[in-house]
Parts: sequence; C-alpha cells; structure tokens
Amino acid sequence: MTERMTGAQALVRALEQVGVDTVFGIPGGAILPAYDPLFDSRQVRHVLVRHEQGAGHAAQGYAQATGKVGVCMATSGPGATNLVTPIADAYMDSVPIVAITGQVASGAIGTDAFQEADIGGITMPITKHNFLVTDPADIGRTIAEAFHIASTGRPGPVLVDIAKDALQKEVDFVWPQPMQLPGYRPAIRPHAKQIREAARLLTTAKRPVLYVGGGVIKARAADELRTLAELTGAPVVTTLMAKGALPDSHPLHMGMPGMHGSVGAVGALQQSDLLVALGARFDDRVTGRIDTFAPDAKVVHADIDPAEISKNRHADVPIVGDCRDVLTDLITAVRNEHAAGRKGDHEDWWRQLSAWRETYPLGYETPADGSLAPQQVIQRIGQIAGPDALYVAGVGQHQMWTAQFIGYERPGAFINSGGLGTMGFAVPAAMGVKQGRPDTTVWAIDGDGCFQMTNQELATCAIEGIPIKVAVINNGNLGMIRQWQTLFYNERYSNSDLQSRRIPDFVRLAEAYGCVGLRCDSAAEVDATINKAMEINDVPVVIDFIVHHDAMVWPMVAAGTSNDDIKIARDLAPDWGNDD
Repeated sequence: MTERMTGAQALVRALEQVGVDTVFGIPGGAILPAYDPLFDSRQVRHVLVRHEQGAGHAAQGYAQATGKVGVCMATSGPGATNLVTPIADAYMDSVPIVAITGQVASGAIGTDAFQEADIGGITMPITKHNFLVTDPADIGRTIAEAFHIASTGRPGPVLVDIAKDALQKEVDFVWPQPMQLPGYRPAIRPHAKQIREAARLLTTAKRPVLYVGGGVIKARAADELRTLAELTGAPVVTTLMAKGALPDSHPLHMGMPGMHGSVGAVGALQQSDLLVALGARFDDRVTGRIDTFAPDAKVVHADIDPAEISKNRHADVPIVGDCRDVLTDLITAVRNEHAAGRKGDHEDWWRQLSAWRETYPLGYETPADGSLAPQQVIQRIGQIAGPDALYVAGVGQHQMWTAQFIGYERPGAFINSGGLGTMGFAVPAAMGVKQGRPDTTVWAIDGDGCFQMTNQELATCAIEGIPIKVAVINNGNLGMIRQWQTLFYNERYSNSDLQSRRIPDFVRLAEAYGCVGLRCDSAAEVDATINKAMEINDVPVVIDFIVHHDAMVWPMVAAGTSNDDIKIARDLAPDWGNDD
C-alpha cells in the first residue's frame, strides 16, 4: 500500500494500521497538524482530556484493562512535560503505552523556541525507548517500532516526538513497514537446565513460597500459576501488582506481602527455605530491610527482564523468560520430578501457615465515636459490586485498604499505581479502564487528597459518556501522611489537614462536572448509597464517604525496618514463637 499524504495523515494511518481505536489527548500548536486528519478517522476515537496527565493515566488504565497498547497525545513543551508523571508511572509498573508528542519545527530545535522542551532527553531514563522524528518518511516505521517495543518483552512506555514540519510535509506512505531494531531481541524462552534445577528445589524444599509479582498478570499466566501451585502445594503470596493472579479465596493463597501485607504472607516469606519469585522485583515495600529478608531462603528468580535478576537479592537459580513460558516448563519439570518419586512434604509448613492465617486475619476496628470506618466502605463496595467489577485505586491509605478488603478472584481486577505511587492516578485511569471495557462496572476508589489532583477528568467522563463510579474516602487529611505523623512524628500534624470536609463540597463539585453526587457519613447508609450508585449507569457517580480521620492501615512494617518487626496494631506485634 503506497499513497501520497502529509506526515500527519501518515501518523493517523499508521495508528489505524497497528490497531489503535482510542487516543487520549489534548491539542496544541506543535501537534495540531495531526489533529486535522484525526478528525476524519473512522477507526480512532479521540478522547479530549482536561489535562495531559489525565491522558497518560487514561492510556495506562486502557492498556491494563484491555491488554493492548494505550495511546496518549500532547503538544510540545508543557504539553509533553505534563506527560512525564504518567510515563514514569508506566515505566515503574511495566505498562505498555505510546506517548505521541508534537515538537517544534526541526529547524528550531535547540533554539529555545516557543514551547520547546527536550522531551526525549527528559524522558530517556523513564521510557523503554524514545524517538525524535524529523523526516516524514520515518513516521510510519517509527510508529510500528514503537508499538512493537512497548508491547513485547517487558512492557513499558515508548515516546514518539515528531517535529511539526515533519507532520506538515508530504510523503509517500508505505505499509507494512519493515522495522529496523537490530539490537532488540527480548528473551522469551527460559533455559531448560535452569527450569530443571528450579523444579528440583521446589520438590525438595520444606518451606517453599511462590512469590508472585505483576509479571504473571502481564504474561497472562494466571492459569499456569494456579496449576503449579496446586501441583506443588506451595503457598502463594501475590504482591500489590499481582492481586487476583491466584484468587484471594484459593486455599493456597496467603495474601499480600510487604509493608501493609498480611501477617501470614510476611511470615511465609520470612521463614521460607525457598522463594520462587515469578515476575517480581524484590522491591523495598515487599522486602523491608533487604539484608533481613527471608534469611534462610534459596531464591529462584524468573523474570523477562534480565536486569531484574539479582538486582536486589542474589538469585541461586536465575531464569530469564516470559512468565507464562517459565510456568509451563516448570509444571512439566515438576511433574517429571513427581514421576521419579520426588515430591515435597509440606504438612508441617502448612500447619504453621494456617496458624498464622487463623490467628492474625485482616480486620479493623469500628470507630468508638460512631463515625464511618473506611475499611467498611471499601469492603462493602467490593461485596456489592462483586468480583466481575474492576477496581482502580489512587495512592495512600485507601489504596492499601482496597488491596486488603476487596476479594480479587480474577487477574487484572485491581489496577493501581504501585511503583511510582502517583496521587491522582485513580480518576483518569478509571476513565481509561471504562473506555477499554465499557460493559464492565468500574469503581475508582480515591482519597480526598488524590481526588483533588485530577478530578477535572470527571468533565471528560461526563461529556464523553464514560460512566465510572468514584468513591472518595474523605477523612479530611492526607491520610498516609497523618498516619506516619501519628506514629513517627509525635502527632505533629504539619500540613496534612486538607479541611476537605468543607472545601470543596465534593457533591456539588460532582454535580458541577455533570455527574451525580452522593454523600454518606453513617454505617447504616453505606449499602443503600452504594446500591444507588450501582443503579446509575448513564453518567458518572461520585460518592463522598465521610470517614474517621484517624483510621490507620494495619498490619504495617515501618520503612527501613525488617519484616520480622511487623506490627498488627500500634505497639502490638505477632507472637511468632507461640504459633507452632
């Protein structure tokens, strides 16, 4: 296929050819030539956001909900720099997005022209790859390469920065385009010898744990994970990014590990003699003080990114490969071990694990003054909306409670900003999720602090017909900051009180944005309010849940301390020695 057209038309045609159906963006001078042919596209829907950060997070949500590459678009200078946070977020959480930005004309690059910024240089450390296109003949090939890089190997963000004159000039558009990526060869297939050694360790360990990270969900390997877990009888812990990779209700599931993980999951890791890490990166929120993490455990570490292997914890058996292929081969190897009469005995291990699980379940206290417990709100949202809904969280206390008190039975049902911890993620990400999965109920569970960073995208949702449901867990404070100030700063609450019980009025704000606004401040009204929101499916709904300002997230491992020092409440620790 060869046709004469402008570079801007070539960009839109290339997006159509790689299967794009949605672009989240906002126009500006340098990218404006691309918006003219976009107006005529019958395949690509453009969602006009209110801030470029919202476009980036929406592209992330769309990608995680659909498994496709999310696309956002912005102009040069401030438009492009407003994408930096979502690009960094996507990089940390391995989310495939392509960010397309306009750039000043090629002859003006480097002259400090109006709205010029070196977005390639700015984002180089936080993109999987980025391109600067100054020749219109390169546009089609670059788009093909960008989508290939973003979606293969370890997924991640790719930036395509296109000079304005490249969009305006004419070119012979040719498709398909041969890609020129001689140095890009992601390792997919794991090494057979390493797989056999991992299977041997799994069948001889006394206290194994399958430590499951977000890479298992990215690899669409939940079925294989379940098969391996049931085959070996090993306990499974799923990180914040892996919720639902094994159903929370599964008897082998010990919960979420880490700073706010369950006692059972943290104890399982700490006292294991073998960790099989699958698509996980041993980050500090899981390990606590790294030199005290799982001190007696050998480590099998499987990851598609060789840079992660032994980065934070030495791997006794390193396996580079796609998690689905790793698990498939590992299942076969374990079955071969079983056929040879080698099968692990974990009865004593499970006796210990079950004792922890039964003695220290997740729970919460109802506030003595009769005010609303945030945990109850979130738990009831999960129970009423059910396991088929998709849940998107911002960052902070509400994020941890959303991870703890909603039961996730399917992979990908929980979407949040894990690695970067971006306040303001929930509303625009939920918008992208709902755009990608329009027939699915989507709840954004947000804090009153996070909500005020990006709630302008409610206007986008109302105008574009994207009916998300937003639960604002309103404690009037930056909740996690207040918790740390309570525990570590002698209750000196410096600049953490938002006074958001009064300013703004979230119900009236929601109505001003064209949404339905509801408020709930009593336990007796929680179910009725959630059910009312569930009945409204033609416009976005925002519920202002007024909750107790001093509710805390427990359990907790304080930053920089050992997981052995986990607290189940203030000044109250598990009794590890009496659980045998």
